[in-house]
Amino acid sequence: MVNLKSGAPVQYKEVPTHAADEGGSSGDEIPASNELTDAVTDPLTQNGDVEAPSSPTEESAQTASPKAGNVPDSKAAGSSRFLVSPAIVICDETGNNISSSEPVVEENNSDGEDSERNKDNEPLASNDELSPFSHQMALYEDDLSERGKISQIINRISNYQAGIEPNISEQYSDKPKQVKLGTLLGVYLPTIQNIFGVLLFIRMTWIVGMAGALEGLGIVIICCCTTMLTAISMSAIATNGVVPGGGSYFMISRALGPEFGGAVGILFYLGTTVASSMYIIGSIEILVKYMAPQMSIFGDMDVQANAFNNYRVYGTCVLILLAIIVFIGVTFVSKFAALSLACVILSIFCIYIGIFVANPDSSLSICVLGNRLMSSKVVEVNGTFMCSKSPNISGGIFSSYCSVFNGTTDCRGDFFEEHSAKTIPGIPGLGSGVFVENLNNRYTRKDKIIGTDESGTSEAEIIADITSSFMVLLAIYFPSCTGIMAGSNRSGDLADASRSIPTGTIAAIATTSFVYITSVIFFAGTVEGDLLRDKFGESINGGLVVAKLAWPNEWVILIGSFLSTLGAGLQSLTGAPRLLQAISSDGVIPFLKVFSVTTKRGEPFRALIMTVLISEIGILIASLDDVAPIITMFFLMCYGFVNMACALQTLLRTPSWRPRFRFYHWVLSLVGMALCITLMFISSWYYALAAIALAAFIYKYIEYKGAEKEWGDGIRGLAMSAARYSLLRLQQGPPHTKNWRPQILVLMKLDDNLQPKYPNMINFASQLKAGKGLTLVNSVVEGDYKERYADAQAAKQTLSKLVETSGAKGFADLVISNNVTEGLCHMIQNAGLGGLRHNTVMIGWPYGWRHDHNAKSYRVFLESVKNINAGQMALLAVKGINNFPQSNEKLKGTIDVWWIVHDGGMLMLLPFLLKQHKVWKNCRLRIFTVAQLEDNTIQMKKDLEMFMYHLRIEAEVEVVEMTNNDISAYTYERTLMMEQRTEMLKAMRGGGGSKLSPQDILDNVHRTPAQVKIQLETVTEEGLPTESSTDEEKLEKHQYTFTPSNLSSDKKASSPSSPVNDLLSMRPDKRNVRRMHTAVRLNEVIIEKSHESQLVILNLPAPPKSEAGELNYMEFLEVLTEGLERVLMVRGSGHEVITIYS
Repeated sequence: MVNLKSGAPVQYKEVPTHAADEGGSSGDEIPASNELTDAVTDPLTQNGDVEAPSSPTEESAQTASPKAGNVPDSKAAGSSRFLVSPAIVICDETGNNISSSEPVVEENNSDGEDSERNKDNEPLASNDELSPFSHQMALYEDDLSERGKISQIINRISNYQAGIEPNISEQYSDKPKQVKLGTLLGVYLPTIQNIFGVLLFIRMTWIVGMAGALEGLGIVIICCCTTMLTAISMSAIATNGVVPGGGSYFMISRALGPEFGGAVGILFYLGTTVASSMYIIGSIEILVKYMAPQMSIFGDMDVQANAFNNYRVYGTCVLILLAIIVFIGVTFVSKFAALSLACVILSIFCIYIGIFVANPDSSLSICVLGNRLMSSKVVEVNGTFMCSKSPNISGGIFSSYCSVFNGTTDCRGDFFEEHSAKTIPGIPGLGSGVFVENLNNRYTRKDKIIGTDESGTSEAEIIADITSSFMVLLAIYFPSCTGIMAGSNRSGDLADASRSIPTGTIAAIATTSFVYITSVIFFAGTVEGDLLRDKFGESINGGLVVAKLAWPNEWVILIGSFLSTLGAGLQSLTGAPRLLQAISSDGVIPFLKVFSVTTKRGEPFRALIMTVLISEIGILIASLDDVAPIITMFFLMCYGFVNMACALQTLLRTPSWRPRFRFYHWVLSLVGMALCITLMFISSWYYALAAIALAAFIYKYIEYKGAEKEWGDGIRGLAMSAARYSLLRLQQGPPHTKNWRPQILVLMKLDDNLQPKYPNMINFASQLKAGKGLTLVNSVVEGDYKERYADAQAAKQTLSKLVETSGAKGFADLVISNNVTEGLCHMIQNAGLGGLRHNTVMIGWPYGWRHDHNAKSYRVFLESVKNINAGQMALLAVKGINNFPQSNEKLKGTIDVWWIVHDGGMLMLLPFLLKQHKVWKNCRLRIFTVAQLEDNTIQMKKDLEMFMYHLRIEAEVEVVEMTNNDISAYTYERTLMMEQRTEMLKAMRGGGGSKLSPQDILDNVHRTPAQVKIQLETVTEEGLPTESSTDEEKLEKHQYTFTPSNLSSDKKASSPSSPVNDLLSMRPDKRNVRRMHTAVRLNEVIIEKSHESQLVILNLPAPPKSEAGELNYMEFLEVLTEGLERVLMVRGSGHEVITIYS
């Protein structure tokens, strides 16, 4: 620009910007960014010497005015700050300020109503968010403009503002945000409520009496271990990424895939639906049999047929009532759940108190004849308890065994005459010693006297209604341990689901297991064995044994168990339709699509109708002991699928399977799966086969959706069919981010003898793959195909043998081409078959390119990089490959990742995959990222730690501040040498029309070139004294900004132009100086932090777009990686390869 007063040229200089917080305080001052100032003429003069601004930000800043307010929006992601835009100070050639403009202040508030969520198709960072200080990382400026700053990206991701979140556009509305629940209220208490069910109150004592204390403990421990192991697998799923809302089905299906998810979802739905009928039957049994027998409409409840008919009628009525409540009053369901939970906890406390206060004196009495328990209908005469064999008692024990005809007494069998009747306490207490008597089992067959193998001879005896055994009791009891997914069903309401679900679920299972185990011990040690085996309380006038045990009154248990059981049924009827609607909405099972429709209020009415119909089938069965095994099958299949899928994920080493749960191991999942299968067949082999057939049908229906036919030679035809089917499946579309893993194409260089020059590249590729996925090892033989075919085949055999010996799971191939670059390009395009193709290319570093006058030495490398970049594939450039470890070594130390540019997560995924191999397993992972001047380093570190936590990758995190951003004399000189070398090589090759020989350079090297005036401006930082420009010692110590302000005048004053004079008098390009500055400073920091690391992984800058910058680009990479033993430079494909979601 020209000074309008004097006509002298002026210069633009950028001054420090300042950031202040919302409160208006000055805040932290952002240090000044000194740079090469530009001698720019006023565009108004239109003299053709106008220099374009280096960035859109600078352009906007130069044209800004206090009134215009058109300063670029320099957002700081996730923060609300006042930003002062870079002020432009106009100086004359002496450096005096001749401008009067003031910095333009604008308020940048990014905390709008949508700041806490990402939007569909919204990029992580856009180029309009780049700061005025972007040139500090000039080597990566192209990537930064396209992919955004690391600070913006990790801030959004750590706050769930990026990544793959399903149906995100449907999850947000204008509704006020609900208060998120913690572990206690959100998971622990609901899970306890669902686990404690009707069987604890009406079947637990009977199971203990039949199985005995030892086998009863075995039943409880086996069932609790099964659910605990399943909960551990569930915890692994819950900690394998951010848990979205949608409940257990949504979490499992997204983590394990549609096939497993669909099968588990249907089984879980059927189990939950049938469980609702079990709870309703249980509540009606408590009501009609124990609380109000007079409600029976089919006669005596002691008659099984009458009882079942009552259960069917009343159960159907209750089912309809509960369905209406679910449809019109979900709020009532939630409130009733709290009442139900309170009833459960109160009832259990009352049972425990009753156990400890029980004693023979306060116990109820029961009557036994020998070892046979007598029914209260015979013992109680006119409301009086009379345990006697006296024939004078009308309707007593004597009348039930004997009959008198014409003065002759006729008794059935000898048992009555050989044994006496006596009254004993039914609940003698813990000090009575009955525990020893109740240790062993007393299994009974149907229609036999309970506790014996004898057939009944009198109506006074209590007869078994079903055959009991360890397997039968196990099947009946197992539903008592289900309900472990209640907490995960509330995942959308949890503040931190990935922490609350594992902690709350496992704590709830531990609590309920403790209650169940102690109940077995206490029941066996407190209650008489015959009374325990009296399932329906016939010896205590139809009372509930556990209610008689409770303190202070049996009605506490009767009312509490009735309400809790009814509440559990209500919860099941509420959750099951929503589960079916979620499965239908996913569309994995097309014929269920009809149930995805909801009402205007969002209620799944159709799914509710289907749930009621299925539940009604269970109610019509009427027998609790017959319904419970059905529930057992469904839940065991569901839990078995969860355990199996988790074990497979671990054994297959799926890249997205990175659970944070420390106590998970695939062996536990296998044991849990084995327990589930074993329990299924132990309980009922025919039910087990039916459930397995149903699950297999669902799985194959979702996976296959059709039939594959192959008419061939048996096994080979089957193998060909499977291979073809798999290839076609792979070709259907790109893999989901969760399933992405590097499928590597290794471009191998051959020496003159057609032997691999760097065979260690295959070892490194094998370590990176850990034996999984695809590895292709390809190379190019230069020459004519007809002449070199034999050589190529020999080289291919050598490569194949190398692949085999290295243990890499892959294939070798070779191409003959007249041009190596074109051959590699064809390999990059066409390697692989169908969907079995590479997505990542590994290439070696061109060692010795500086010393080779032939441009081919580096041109092959650069062209390959450009071709890979154009093909949107990931690139791995390995430097120092001969120093990389062999596959039999084991390293200790660190793997350092320098994350400078967002690359889709490649830099995070690669070290994680490397650590799966034994060579790198013991190495620690460290993540470094570079903060720019305006970045909040403390917030960046927090965001990065949160990001790594969500990725389930353990790593040390450090944010590096490059505080000294001034361009040093060393950088300037090195850039000058680089450009002189580049021009020299071009001249020697005759690229400019006249070829320059080495002798010309030697003849002119001692000539004095035209003096070039370089103005050095001392860098002055606020708070430090200004250094004198004449102090030579201090000038060498500090760094300077170079301002070749008289560049055009110097050129005119120079001696007559010649190739050598032009070479020696050239000035370095400003952009090259900045890029060299980035490379030098980054290299210094990397050497300082990572000089002892076993491997350094960093971003590969974007390749030059033109041929002119290729040599400079190679020099930048050399400077960037100087002094590092093992370097892996990575360039992402532009697609996300890692996600925080499960």
